[in-house]
Amino acid sequence: MNTIQPLQRLASPAELNRAASAEETPGSAEIPFRSLFEDAAAGVRETDAGVSNEIYKLATGQAQNLHDVVIASQKASLSVSLMVELRNKALDAYKELMNMSV
Repeated sequence: MNTIQPLQRLASPAELNRAASAEETPGSAEIPFRSLFEDAAAGVRETDAGVSNEIYKLATGQAQNLHDVVIASQKASLSVSLMVELRNKALDAYKELMNMSV
């Protein structure tokens, strides 16, 4: 049975803090801002593919438990909501920066 992978690619706050402190030291590895969104989008695609697979199994009678399908659906819904909120926060920050006077 294929299980839906959680959004493990999103960096934890501790990893983000380490990345922020690493920026202060020259020559250290950085986590680009863009990669956070790319990883989140990849996680959304993975959960969407997983829920599609679970729905297919349910429709063809291969699903063992209905609750697995419902859980997969809720995980996909939460991952999309997280992605939308990340996008909204990034846009709000961008708009705030653009409205600053120099």
